[in-house]
Amino acid sequence: MAKPRHSARATAALQALAECDPALAALALWCRHRDSDSVDLVQTVGTEISYGPGFGALAQHVQIGLAGHHILHVALQHSARMAAMQARQGADFAVDLWQIACDGLVNDAILAAGHALPRPALTASQLLGEASGAVLAAWDAERLYHKLQARDGAGQDLVRAQANAQGFRPDLGPEAGEQPSGTGPDAGDWRGHLARALAAGRAAGVGLGALGLRLADLPRPFVPWEQVLRRWLAQRLLPRPGISPMRPARRWLALAGQAVAAGEPVAPWQPATTALRPQPRRAIALDSSGSVSMPLLRRFLAEAGGVVRRLNTGATLLVFDTEIRSITGLEPADWRKTVAQLALPEGGGTDFRPIFAHLAQKPPDALIVLSDLDGPMPQQAPRYPVLWACAAARPVPFGRVLSLER
Repeated sequence: MAKPRHSARATAALQALAECDPALAALALWCRHRDSDSVDLVQTVGTEISYGPGFGALAQHVQIGLAGHHILHVALQHSARMAAMQARQGADFAVDLWQIACDGLVNDAILAAGHALPRPALTASQLLGEASGAVLAAWDAERLYHKLQARDGAGQDLVRAQANAQGFRPDLGPEAGEQPSGTGPDAGDWRGHLARALAAGRAAGVGLGALGLRLADLPRPFVPWEQVLRRWLAQRLLPRPGISPMRPARRWLALAGQAVAAGEPVAPWQPATTALRPQPRRAIALDSSGSVSMPLLRRFLAEAGGVVRRLNTGATLLVFDTEIRSITGLEPADWRKTVAQLALPEGGGTDFRPIFAHLAQKPPDALIVLSDLDGPMPQQAPRYPVLWACAAARPVPFGRVLSLER
């Protein structure tokens, strides 16, 4: 099969980048540029950028900006990160909101670098109502996507309408499969490419590198919060056998008998193990004050319910605001039905002290609190481990904080 040729439609724009934006020109060398009649304008899939017939009809200064837009999609690994987010969220993943978040951040960067884009152009600064530099320095695609997804149905429809009015059109394609192990640059490689490219731009004094912007959307390795939650729960709730110090282990008896018969030293004492201890008890406290969005709540409970099912252990679900509103049992067989029928009161403040006062009567093996952490807390740590899960990390007097921002 013949190897696809380098794009003829994008050649002039890519050559012009070498003079007007050395940073983007350097990044372009790590991308594959192809012509495709099946694409209307431009599309990015993985590290390949496809240029359609509509691209050739644009003025060259717009071609330069549009090519830079897609070069940044590749450098920031938006296709791969989209696939990872889809794997995390499953049916709850909103592909259009992900692409709106990515396009908004990339367009802010391209326009700040002094390039042109087809008008109107969607920007994250318009979506958030903040200055472009502040948005680029503070927001990455995952955080912005979660913020857009956390809105209710009408709020998400408003975002889509605003994006469409600003000329949004999906331009990220899903990757057709994983790359073989050991091939293709990973997040660490692209951070290196971006650092060197931006340094070249600063040295030249033009384009993206000359701005001195801090880009929060740089690709970087991180462990999704779902995996952290899974591991934290498994480490604390996995049933373990107890120790019976007054009884010898059967293996030790066999080894001791062999040693005595052979006239050899007896191995050190090994105690027997007892049956598995009683099933561990865990508690989940949900802040119903309105600070936790329903999509995030569903994802969190799905992960917690998955651990309930795998470890075959139940949990106590406490819904609270300034006081405990309901106490429900979650069982492995029907936890989904229980969560679906759960009534969550809305509004009001938050006070964590009633939760800990109630659990002091019968302490669990572990407690997970899902909240924005805005409310009075007890200052003395309980005897059981506590995990605070929140959309934005805040200081807590004890326990571990799990950020759900990304």
